[in-house]
Amino acid sequence: MVLVGNLAQLTGGVAEFHLSATSVKHLFALLAERHPALAPHLETGVAVAIDGQIYQDALLEPIAPDSEVFVLPQIAGGGASGPTPGAWPVLRPRGAPGPAARDRP
Repeated sequence: MVLVGNLAQLTGGVAEFHLSATSVKHLFALLAERHPALAPHLETGVAVAIDGQIYQDALLEPIAPDSEVFVLPQIAGGGASGPTPGAWPVLRPRGAPGPAARDRP
């Protein structure tokens, strides 16, 4: 599994782990046991991608032995034109158009 973004700062710079977890809840327990500073972020501020599918409420999602798992931090936005604090990033394929001008505030 891979920690994305600034989460690796909480593990001494280690971003990739090989853990035998059967669910996201189990994975979070193993990570928190090894790196207690991660625990509050795992409880309230991450999304999980399992084999390319992003989950925001993932605790009960199963993890297969050969699954590719990424833990992504929430992003917080700034002022009036930025994203809502705690909003999740919008992931688009490269070259895909962004929101239309009429969809922007």
